[in-house]
Amino acid sequence: MNHRKLTDRRLVVASHNPGKVREIAELVSTLGIDVVSAAELGLEEPEETGVTFIENAELKALAAATVSGLPVVADDSGLAVDALDGAPGIYSARWAGVAKDFNAAMRQVEDRLKASGSDNRSAHFVCALCLAWPDGHVETFEGKVYGTLVWPPRGDRGFGYDPMFLADGHSETFGEMDQSLKHSMSHRAVAFNLLVAACLDDNG
Repeated sequence: MNHRKLTDRRLVVASHNPGKVREIAELVSTLGIDVVSAAELGLEEPEETGVTFIENAELKALAAATVSGLPVVADDSGLAVDALDGAPGIYSARWAGVAKDFNAAMRQVEDRLKASGSDNRSAHFVCALCLAWPDGHVETFEGKVYGTLVWPPRGDRGFGYDPMFLADGHSETFGEMDQSLKHSMSHRAVAFNLLVAACLDDNG
């Protein structure tokens, strides 16, 4: 399959989430690409009406690419809890409310787990990335990382649900883990490596 190559050295990150912008900027820092966020450009966030991570990533990327005239990468990601039938899923950010209170969101996950009566605490993070150009062309990629949920949350690094997520094979949550290690193995890193291989590597 032939993927379109990203030849521009400037890339818009269609996110108003500083944590996501920082992670993506760090992921591309070695590639000589200058990252600017949608917030810096004053771009509005479109309503996320998709029913999958990929659809929402495409919505955000195309909206920003059309307005900015630049290539855009957008991320839609979230936590999928097996015992909750994949919830909060695409609604992960919305569980944190307008105040973006992820302590409350993590509490809601824990409360629902207890209410479910299940002792299954397995979960995975999903990240869908969409790279879009102003002419409407898109390339999409999806990464996942699997683990279990701990309570109470541990660590103040990372963002979102990181403090309650313990990746398989690790003893530290994403909230405790050295962020360079997290960035090397997270759902966002998996998706980004696929994007790099397809659209940035000369051999892709």
